[in-house]
Amino acid sequence: MRTSATISHDENQRALGIALESLRRRLAAVAEPDQSAIGYAALDPSAIADAAPVPSLDTLCSLFGLGRFERELLLLCAGVELDAAIADLCARIHRDAAAMQPTFSLALAALDEPHWSALLPDAPLRRWRLIEVSPSASLTRAALRVDERILHYLVGLDAPDARLAGIAARVTQTAGPVVSHRRHAESLASSWRAAEPGALPVVVLRGGDPLALQSIAAEACSLVGLELWRMRAGAIPTGVAELEATLRLWEREAVLGARALYLTDDGAAQHDVIARVVEAARGVVVVASDRRIDAAGRPTLTIDVDRIGADEQSALWSASLPSHLVDGWVPELVAQFDFGSDAIRAVARNVTAAAPESLIASASESSGLRERVWSACRSRTRGSLEELAQRIDPRATWDDLVLPPARMAMLHEIAAQVRGRATVYERWGFARRLSRGLGISALFAGTSGTGKTMAAEVLAADLQLDLYRIDLSQVVSKYIGETEKNLRRVFDAAEEGGAILLFDEADALFGKRSEVKDSHDRYANIEVGYLLQRMEAYRGLAILTTNMRSALDTAFLRRLRFVVEFPFPDVAQREEIWRRVMPAATPTEGLDVAQLARLTVPGGNIINIALNGAFLAAEAGEPVRMGHLLRAARSEYAKLEKPLTEAEIGGWL
Repeated sequence: MRTSATISHDENQRALGIALESLRRRLAAVAEPDQSAIGYAALDPSAIADAAPVPSLDTLCSLFGLGRFERELLLLCAGVELDAAIADLCARIHRDAAAMQPTFSLALAALDEPHWSALLPDAPLRRWRLIEVSPSASLTRAALRVDERILHYLVGLDAPDARLAGIAARVTQTAGPVVSHRRHAESLASSWRAAEPGALPVVVLRGGDPLALQSIAAEACSLVGLELWRMRAGAIPTGVAELEATLRLWEREAVLGARALYLTDDGAAQHDVIARVVEAARGVVVVASDRRIDAAGRPTLTIDVDRIGADEQSALWSASLPSHLVDGWVPELVAQFDFGSDAIRAVARNVTAAAPESLIASASESSGLRERVWSACRSRTRGSLEELAQRIDPRATWDDLVLPPARMAMLHEIAAQVRGRATVYERWGFARRLSRGLGISALFAGTSGTGKTMAAEVLAADLQLDLYRIDLSQVVSKYIGETEKNLRRVFDAAEEGGAILLFDEADALFGKRSEVKDSHDRYANIEVGYLLQRMEAYRGLAILTTNMRSALDTAFLRRLRFVVEFPFPDVAQREEIWRRVMPAATPTEGLDVAQLARLTVPGGNIINIALNGAFLAAEAGEPVRMGHLLRAARSEYAKLEKPLTEAEIGGWL
C-alpha cells in the first residue's frame, strides 16, 4: 500500500498544485461563465486534467473508498484552505463576500457526477470525518470544511491527530526484546500474516513485565511494517458520544498511518469500556491485561508471557556493563533484583554515564561499580512501594544488638541465606527443582522493646536492602476481598526489588484461622490462605513481628523458615545495653551501668530513658548523670503504669 509517507513531497505538491489550478478554472467557469480565464495564471493546458492524479489524495480515496464526486468535493474543501483564489471564487458563486466555504449546493453545481448520498452520515466523507458539516437549518447551504488532520495529510504531512494527544502516544522501541520474548513477537507476526482480511485476532498479553509486553508488541508490529501506538484504557472518555468520537478518530488514524493499537489495562477503566474499544478498533489490536477480554465478532489470541529468567538477566547485565568489571557479582545482583530487560539496560546506562571515567577504566574498581549498580537498583524499585508502606532508613548495626548467642546466630543465618540465594537456587539448581517455598520468611517473637524491629534494621543494613514496614491499618479491610487486593499490591510492588517486608504486630493480620461459623469467618480464612501462598512465593525476605507467638496460626508457622525468640533481657544483657546506648559524643559523669541494669525494662525502654535523660542534662547544661536518668526512669515507668521499686533505684544518688 502506497501512503503519503512514501511519496516524494515535491511530487505531491506539484500534483496538488495542478489539481487546484484545474479546480480554479472550473469554479471560474461557474462564477463567470463568459470570463472564466480572466485573472488566473496560465498553465500549459496539457498539464491540467479534470482529475489530476495527486498521490496523497488518491491514497485517501483508496483507503476510504471515495468515488469521483467525493474526491472532488474533498479537494474543493481543501482548496479553500490552500488557495485564496478558490475561497474568493466560492464567495462569488454564493454572491456573498463572507461565504468563502464551499457548500453542498455549490458542489452539486460545479463538480462532476454529483450524488446526494455523498453526505449521508454513514458515507465515507462524514463517517471518517474527512469533512465537517457546519450546523445549519439547510443541509445544502451548510458550510463544509476539511478536517485539519486530513488537510495535513493532503499536503504530504503525516501529523497524528491532535485530539488524540493525551490518549494515545507512539511507542518508541530503543532495543528489541530478549530471545525468549522475541519468539512471542515472531509468532504474533506470523498469525497476523496468516489471518484472513477482516478476521485479525485481538491479541491479549498477560503477566510478565509491562515493558516486556510492550516490547513484544512493538517487535511484532515492526515485523509486519506497522507502527505501534499505546493507549491507556483509563484515559479513554467513558461518555457515549466522547467514546465513539475517540474510537472513530483512532480508526481513521490506524488506516492513515498503518498503525496498530496497544491498549494497556491500568485497572482504572471499566471492563465494558475496554470491550467497546476492542470491538470497534479496526486492524491490529494488542491488549495488555490480566483480565478476561471478550471481543464480539473477533477471535482472541491470549499469550502468557513469563518474566525473563536468571540466565537472560545475567547475560543482559554482563552485556550492558563494562565486561572487565562485572566478574563475580552479577549472580548476586540477579538473585536480589528481578528486573526486566528495559530496567536492566536503563540502570546500566545511567550508572555508566554517571560514573567517573577512572572507575570504568580500571579493572580494580569492580566493587565500586557494584556499589553504584546496587544502589541504582534499590532506587529504581522504591517508587511502587512508597505509597503502600513506610520505608525505614536502617541505622542499627550488629554491634547495637544485644541478644543471646543462639539468637544472634539465627539472625546471621538469615542474612547468609539471603546472600547465598544465587548459589543455592540458581547454580545448584534448587529453583528448578522447587516450584514454591523459595522465599525467606522469619518470625520475630517477643515482648515490646526486645529488639525485633532493630534486628530487622540490622539485617537490612547488612544486606544493603530497603526495609519497608507495612501499615496494617492500610492493609486490613472490613470489605470482602479488599485485604487480599491490598496484600497483592504490596507483594507485587516489592517483588521486583526483593525489599525486606516488615509486618509489625503481625498477629493482628495473621491470626489463627477460625472455625467457619458464618461468611465473615470463611472470608477471613481466605485472607490467611492467600497470605500463606504469597509468603511462600515471595522471592525476598519477609519478617513478621509479634508480641504473642501463641496467637499465630500453626499452619502459618509451618511455612516460616525461621522463628526467632527475642527474650526479655536479663541483668547481664541490660548492663551491656546500657554500655552501648550512649553515643561516644555524649558527655557523661558518674554513670554506673550495674545500677542502671537493675531497671527491669527491655532495650526499647532503656533507649527511651537514655534519650530523655540526655535531654534533661542538655537543658541543665550538664553531662548526663544518674540523677537525670532517674528522672527519666520515673517518667518511663509512669508511662508503662509500672511501679519503680527501691530495689531498682536504691543507692543511685
